[in-house]
Amino acid sequence: MAEHAPAPPDATLAFVGDVMLGRLVNRELRRRDPEWFWGDVLDLLKNADAVFANLECAITTSETRWQRSAKMFHFRADPKSIAVLKAGNVQFVSLANNHLLDYETRGLLDTIRYLDEAGIAHAGAGGNAVVAAAPAFVHAGKLTVAAFAVTDNMPEATAGEASPGICFVDPQPEDSGPTQADFVAARNAGANLVVVSAHLGPNMQDRPSPAIRAYKRRLAARGAHLIHGHSAHVVQGLERIGASLILHDAGDFIDDYAIDPDLRNDLSFIFLLDVTKSELRRVRLVPVRLYMAQVRHAPPDDADWICNRMQALSRHLGVDLRRTQDGLQLDFSESNAGSTSARTEPEPEPIA
Repeated sequence: MAEHAPAPPDATLAFVGDVMLGRLVNRELRRRDPEWFWGDVLDLLKNADAVFANLECAITTSETRWQRSAKMFHFRADPKSIAVLKAGNVQFVSLANNHLLDYETRGLLDTIRYLDEAGIAHAGAGGNAVVAAAPAFVHAGKLTVAAFAVTDNMPEATAGEASPGICFVDPQPEDSGPTQADFVAARNAGANLVVVSAHLGPNMQDRPSPAIRAYKRRLAARGAHLIHGHSAHVVQGLERIGASLILHDAGDFIDDYAIDPDLRNDLSFIFLLDVTKSELRRVRLVPVRLYMAQVRHAPPDDADWICNRMQALSRHLGVDLRRTQDGLQLDFSESNAGSTSARTEPEPEPIA
């Protein structure tokens, strides 16, 4: 008897890394159409039911910089940058990071106001701690996604009982939120899929620390279907915990950053997740290269490099990514798709 083709997914969600629209990217806003920043991957993003990203800047006209602690970089984008997010089908952004308050409380509040006016969902920051910790609900395809956002960067910017700030977590304590009860509440409120957007760990590390890895695994065990990691500026491996997926770090996506020739922070992926109302079905990794203020499909040699690297990093975490014509793929039904523990084989060779 012929096998029936599987039913189409209820949604295809695109996850990308840091989107930084300040500095030199902001200058390009004055002479570029919003679609230009997404290069030749625009159609891929628009064909997804929703794009999820980390917004690595404040959107504000404020000129008052953060001065409550030492800070080297301050990222600010003009309000017109909202049109860039809209052009790229970005329907959710994480605000729990170390740059949202680069232009102080007004920068945070301005960012939230502009996002709200544009209908772009967000989580991880707000006028008080309760709001900052609450999930956003994103309707994508036939699904409702509850998206939480957390960071272990800048504890001094933590939201208080009555003061604006970010949702700060310490990965070390066993009970550091969000909790299983939070995920259950999100499901009871109508969410089919629970996502945690996690800005954790230091820059330029191609694998998570043991503490951060353990924290993400706890989030998965509590009921998060996907942990969408970012912060390192370079991609890290994929890991499976039961039916859940940990994308340890999605790297960068749009920026003006200097390129490390060994770590290659100019190479990343679009992570396309096919989902039904009952399960994660497949994730596809499409390699991209970041140019000044623009992202494009990676040239063949760069695509080979980043695919090989991601395969090695993921294999050590128990996940075998299959090479395809377009990049990499993981089918959740495959027996070798992953496990709950890492392999005992040697670590991937260091890049640097």
